[in-house]
Amino acid sequence: MGLHTTARLNRWVKSAGAKILHAGRLNIGPRLILGFVFIILSMLAADAVILWQFHVVRTQAGRLNDIDQKLVAVLRVHTGMLAFHDRLDGLADAEDADGLVKEAGPLRTAVLEDIRRATSALSLPPFDPQRDPTILSTLHVIQSALISELEAITTLATSGDWRAVHLRLANQVRPLESLTSALVEKVDHEAGEQQAQTVLNIRRVQRLVFWIVPLTAIFTLLIAATLGLAITRSITLPLARLVEGSKALARGEFQHQVSVSGKDELAHLGQVFNDTARRLRDLYATLQSSEDRLRLVIDTIPAYAWSARPDGSVDFINQRFLEFTGRSMEDMLGWGWGSLVHPDDLTRYVGEWQAAVATGEPMESEARVRRMDGDYRWLLIRNVPLRDKPGNIVNWYGTAIDIEERHRAEDALRKSEAYLAEAQRLSHTGSWAWSVGTGRVFWSIETFRIFGFNPNITTPTTEIFLERVHPDDRASIEQVENELYKGNNAEYKYRVILPDGSIKYISSVARPISNDSGQVIEFVGTVIDVTEQRRAEEERERLRQLQADLAHLGRVTTMGELTASLAHEIRQPITAALTNAKTCLRWLRRDQPEVEEAREATSRMIQDVTRAADIIGRISLLFKKGALQRELVDVNELIREMIVLLHSEANRHSISIRVEFAEDLPKVMADRVQLQQVFMNLMLNGIDAMKETTGGGELTINSQRGENEQLVVSVSDTGVGLPAEQVDQIFNAFFTTKPHGTGMGLRISRSIIESHGGRLWAADNSPRGASFCFTLPTEPRHRNDTRRLNAA
Repeated sequence: MGLHTTARLNRWVKSAGAKILHAGRLNIGPRLILGFVFIILSMLAADAVILWQFHVVRTQAGRLNDIDQKLVAVLRVHTGMLAFHDRLDGLADAEDADGLVKEAGPLRTAVLEDIRRATSALSLPPFDPQRDPTILSTLHVIQSALISELEAITTLATSGDWRAVHLRLANQVRPLESLTSALVEKVDHEAGEQQAQTVLNIRRVQRLVFWIVPLTAIFTLLIAATLGLAITRSITLPLARLVEGSKALARGEFQHQVSVSGKDELAHLGQVFNDTARRLRDLYATLQSSEDRLRLVIDTIPAYAWSARPDGSVDFINQRFLEFTGRSMEDMLGWGWGSLVHPDDLTRYVGEWQAAVATGEPMESEARVRRMDGDYRWLLIRNVPLRDKPGNIVNWYGTAIDIEERHRAEDALRKSEAYLAEAQRLSHTGSWAWSVGTGRVFWSIETFRIFGFNPNITTPTTEIFLERVHPDDRASIEQVENELYKGNNAEYKYRVILPDGSIKYISSVARPISNDSGQVIEFVGTVIDVTEQRRAEEERERLRQLQADLAHLGRVTTMGELTASLAHEIRQPITAALTNAKTCLRWLRRDQPEVEEAREATSRMIQDVTRAADIIGRISLLFKKGALQRELVDVNELIREMIVLLHSEANRHSISIRVEFAEDLPKVMADRVQLQQVFMNLMLNGIDAMKETTGGGELTINSQRGENEQLVVSVSDTGVGLPAEQVDQIFNAFFTTKPHGTGMGLRISRSIIESHGGRLWAADNSPRGASFCFTLPTEPRHRNDTRRLNAA
C-alpha cells in the first residue's frame, strides 16, 4: 500500500515538474515560488510516506503488546486455577469446612475475574481470522464448570463428605487445570505465530524505510535539481540571448533580434530589447544619413575644411581639399600638410598657427598652397577653437577659400586704376563724389581737366563748380540737386564756360547713396565731355539728311522709270469707274429707272475710284519728302500693296509673282515708306534680272517667323543669278551690274534694314537666280536708340 502511494506521488511530482518547465508564461517570481512549492510538496510527500511507515511499525508494536496481554491473561487464568485447586485441596486435606466455605467465595471471584479478563483480552480487536475459535468457548466452559463444581464442593464440605470432596477435586477440578493448561498452550502458540508475523512486518517496514528515506531524498533532490535547472535555464537562456544581443549592439549589429518566448519579465525585457534595437537601428540609420548628409555638405561646400586636435595636428580633411591637393588623407593628417605650403609662406604660416594653438585665439592668414597640377594658389585660411564648458579646447576647425582670383583682381585693380585714369582721359569722362554731411567733394583727375582746373592747386567745391556752369544752365543744376535729395537718379546736360571763353557741352549722370535708415548721405556721378560728340552728331545729322535726300531721289527716279506701268495701273480703275458711271446712267434713263442696278453700278464705281485713289496715295507717299514716321506695320499687307504697284511692270515682261505668307505674323515697328522702298528695290532688281530670260520668270516673295522674335522675308527670282565674287560687293555704294544702274539701291536698302535693327544679305536661289533676304525685329530692342531707328 505504501509503495503504491509512493508511485502515485512520484507520478504527480513529475507531472507538476513538467508543468513548471512549460510555465514560461509566468513571471520569474511566481515561477520560483511555484518551484519551491513543488519541492516542499515533494518533501512533505516523502515525510508523509515515512510517517505512514512509522505508524505501521507502531501499529505492529501495539499488536505485539495486545498479544502479550492476551497471553498473560490466559496464564493468569491457568495460575488462578492452579491456586484455586491447591487451596481447595489443602482445605479438603484439613477437612476445614468453615474455612473452605469462607474462602470458596474469594477464590471463585478471583478465578472468574481472571477468566473475564482473559475473555476481554481475547475479544479485543483486531480480530485475527486464523485464531482458534475454541479458546473463548473453553473459557466459557471453565467458567461455568468452575461455578458448579465450587458449589458442589462447598455442599460436600458442609456435609462433611471429604472423601467426595477429594474425588471432586481430583475428577472435576483437576481436569479444568488441564483445560487451562491446554488453553495456555493454544494462546501461546497463536501468540508466537502472531509475534513472528509482526516481527516480519516490522522488518519489512524497516526495509521500506531504509529504501524510502534515501529514495525520497534522492527524488526530492532530483525534483529540486530538475526544477532548479528548468527555472535556471528559463532565466539564463533569455539572459544569454540578451547578453549576445547586447554584444551585437556593441558591435553595431543593430539588425540583431532576440528570440522571445513566454510572457515573463525576461520576455518583456527581450521585447523591449528588440524594440530598442529597432529604434537604435532607425536612429543609427538616421544618424548615418545625417552623418552622410553632413559629410556631403562638408565635402560639397565651396571651401576647403579640416579639423585639428588641441595640439594643432590635423585629424580630418574634407574631400574638396583632398581633390584640390591631389593627396590622400594619410599624407595630409598630422603635420603632413606643411609640404604643400609655398616655401616662402611656410615659416610664417606655421608660426602663426603655433601661436594660435598656444594662445587659443582664432587666427586668419593667407598662404600659397600647391594644387594637384603643381600651381600655387593663394588661400584665405581661418581657424577657430571649439571649447567645452570649462573652457578647454576640444578641437580646432578651419576653412580655406581660394582667393587667387582676388589677388589677381587686386593686382588688376591697381593696374585698372591706372588704366581708368588713362581711359577717363581718353574718353573725356570724369567721376565725382559729394558727401552731404561734410560737404567734401572729390573729383577725378579728368574732372579737373574737363572743368579747366589744376588738380595740384585747386580744392574742389560746389562753388567753383557753379562758377564754371553756364548761367543759363545753373537753374537746371539746382533742380537736379533737389531730385537727388529726394533719392532719385538724374541724367542731365549743361554747358561750362572755360577761362578762355570756350564752351564745353557736358553730359552728367548722378545718383544718391542712402544709409540703412534711407537718409541720403552722398552723391556720386560722372561727367562726360560730349563737345566732340555734339559736333559729330551735327555732322551726322547733315549726312543723314543727305542720305534721306538721296533715298528720296532714288524713289523719284524709280517712280519715273515706272511711269508707264503706273499709268496703266491707274488707268484700269479709272476706265472701270467710267464704264460703271455710264452703266449707271443707262439704268437711270430708262422709263422705269432700275434703281437697284444703278446702285450696284455706283458701288462698283466707288470701289474703282477708291482703288485709283489708293494707288495714287501710295505713289504720292513714295514721292513724299519729310520726317520719318514709325508705326506698327503689317509686312504681308505691305507686300500686297507693292505687288499692286509693280504688277503691270511684271506682266510687261511675262513675269509671274508668287507669294508664300506665314499666317498670324506679328507686326513690326517701322517706317512704312522706307520699307516700301526696300521692297520696291528688291522686286525691281528681281524683275530686271529676269528681263533677258526666255519664257519669262517667277518672282517669289516669302515671309515667315524667324528666331529671337524676328521676321524673315525673302525675294527670290529665277534670273541670271549672282557671281560668287559679287555677293558682298553688290551692297557697296556705286557698285552696279546694270548698265543704267546708279549702284545705290541695295546700299540704301541695307541701311534702311539695319536702321530698323535687321540684317540684309544675298544668296543663290537654287537651281537658278538669286535671293535677297532680310530680318526685322518684331519689337524694337533699343527704344532709347532713336537715332539708329531714324537713320536711313
